[in-house]
Amino acid sequence: MSSPQVITPEDLLAEAKRQLGFPRIVAICGSTRFMAEMAEADVRETKARRIVVKPGCDLKSPHEFWSDPVEAAALKIQLDELHRSKILLADEVLVVGDYIGDSTRGEIEYAKSLGKPIRYTHPEVDPDA
Repeated sequence: MSSPQVITPEDLLAEAKRQLGFPRIVAICGSTRFMAEMAEADVRETKARRIVVKPGCDLKSPHEFWSDPVEAAALKIQLDELHRSKILLADEVLVVGDYIGDSTRGEIEYAKSLGKPIRYTHPEVDPDA
């Protein structure tokens, strides 16, 4: 006798998006030093009729929300968790930039663990290439 197939929350999400007829969702990942390139990738992906989610804050640029180093450190943890939720929501990941740091490397590994397809604006930085 075979055991029943376990339906994961990720399976339910994918099925709901399919039933709703959602366009593909792309999570843009990369160092915030590439915020301008992320904005350009957003335009291109949106023109291609894809929903785009990407980092919304650049902690390297001055802002009152992260001017205090202690608050900035706590916010960084929260934003990393939020971005992983964006990756989970997405159908695929687009890594922007010609450099991959530790945070982006972790996001790529997370996306791989979820079985998400990954594209690169600079294929030479693909760790699997």
